[in-house]
Amino acid sequence: MIVAGLGCRRGTPIEGLEAALMLACDHAGILPASVHALATGKIKQDETGLLDLAKRLDLPLHIVGDQELKAAEPRTQTFSAHSLAQTVSPSLSEAAALAVAGVRATLIVARVVAEGATCALAQSEATP
Repeated sequence: MIVAGLGCRRGTPIEGLEAALMLACDHAGILPASVHALATGKIKQDETGLLDLAKRLDLPLHIVGDQELKAAEPRTQTFSAHSLAQTVSPSLSEAAALAVAGVRATLIVARVVAEGATCALAQSEATP
């Protein structure tokens, strides 16, 4: 199972989030259709662009709580002072992807940035 963790600036449109997702998929050498779920932190749960992207792709959007983000933090690879200042994680997109993909999941793409959004991909052996 592949989970795309997403973060963004407040008000980032669907196009920015989709660009970040496409960039991450390109880095992984996979098609976007290979992604099974989207994930983000509670701070982003009302972001219209994220909600619209989940709807457009017909994928579940998992909202990850602060405790789960903190638990996934040791497995993240990048550090953003901005992310840490706004959330409990130095990489919201990586931590969210890892938290939803599971405790044995690994990042296949660390956080990439495009058009005001971030995306990371985590993979687990579980099936969706």
